[in-house]
Amino acid sequence: MKSLPFPPISRRFFRVWQRNLTVYRKSWKVSVVPPLLEPLLYIAAFGIGLSGLIGEVVYQGKSVLYIDFVIPALLATTIMYNSFFETSYNSFVRMYYQKTFDAMMATPLNMAEIITGEIAWSATKSLLSAGLMLPVISAFGLLSFPRSLWILPLAVLGGVAFGATGMFFTSLVRGIETFNLPVFLFITPMFLFSGTFFPLDQLPGWGQVIAMFLPLTHLVLLARAATLGMWNNILLFSFAYILAYTLILFPYALIRMERRLIK
Repeated sequence: MKSLPFPPISRRFFRVWQRNLTVYRKSWKVSVVPPLLEPLLYIAAFGIGLSGLIGEVVYQGKSVLYIDFVIPALLATTIMYNSFFETSYNSFVRMYYQKTFDAMMATPLNMAEIITGEIAWSATKSLLSAGLMLPVISAFGLLSFPRSLWILPLAVLGGVAFGATGMFFTSLVRGIETFNLPVFLFITPMFLFSGTFFPLDQLPGWGQVIAMFLPLTHLVLLARAATLGMWNNILLFSFAYILAYTLILFPYALIRMERRLIK
């Protein structure tokens, strides 16, 4: 079957999202533990450990406590990891081992709706994780409300962006162990060099240029603006970049998955 340039998508994709939610509810007690405990580890490591050594960093011309600098970046990376791993490893298991996709294709659902439902669920996982982390971090006085609530819509946008990224790689790999390559070559470098642990101006010029092409860089900038209240017009570019990245990669991931699964 020839792939359509723009696969048709109806509201039926919600049924895929609903199916994943039903499965999630059976193990939700285990699934909510990491978002609740991870902030405590981050606060201990960066608030007690590194902050004692570094103290403050200069960000956008202002001195900021290191813990205040790094916490929004860790929220952004949590958004990335939850959505990416959901549509890479987890979707691959449903597709290849559990044959869930085959079962769903025996229903009125088409492939585009199945993949859209998977990406929508990955964004939901990102939203849930960010929503659970916010109150834990705020209990230590590290977030200000209501401005920090902007993290929640950013979790949805970032969740769709990195969910589409994970699905794109799922369309390429032939075995689950092959995901080690995109994680090592794409996800890990973003985690380290997207302004998460140090300001981007600490990188050499060529490194700063490369970093600005990484979607996590822009999600970190937006998350940091939300928690620190440092908004400026440059952030419009970051929002536009993530939106454009999503609008390009999302339909491409749909087409790639259709080509893989529909012969």
